[in-house]
Amino acid sequence: MAETRELSRDTYERLQAELEQLTGAGRIDIAQKIEAARALGDLSENGDYHAAKDQQGKMEARIRQIQGILLDAVIVEERESDGTVAVGATVGITFADDEEPERYYVGHIEERPEGLDVLSPESPLGSQLLGKRAGDEATYEVNGNRLTVKIVSVE
Repeated sequence: MAETRELSRDTYERLQAELEQLTGAGRIDIAQKIEAARALGDLSENGDYHAAKDQQGKMEARIRQIQGILLDAVIVEERESDGTVAVGATVGITFADDEEPERYYVGHIEERPEGLDVLSPESPLGSQLLGKRAGDEATYEVNGNRLTVKIVSVE
């Protein structure tokens, strides 16, 4: 069984709406662009045709990506923080030589909290932060290097 993806209700609904737009009006628009480009003649040197086909490929890839996300999605409601890092939390961390904390939203990459970078709970750092509290340290490995961060806040 595939792993579930925890998404906020807003993100789930935004992805549903994007999928509906792409599979409806998006596909119709691309088909019209391809047909118009075909009418121009020789397809081997037809820039409009190749651009439309490229756009179609990217759109179909995005459709498959969204379908895959939604297939395994679990909607998580906003919850009160108990002070531990969990999906949906905003965490402030400092890296080894930094004094100024950096803030991240812990969640799926499709989440788009304003002004925050997203940190996947499956990433090396994200997985080590889960369950920890402000004041704790987390050590993770990237490219054979062990790095340590200090958690300064959890919201």
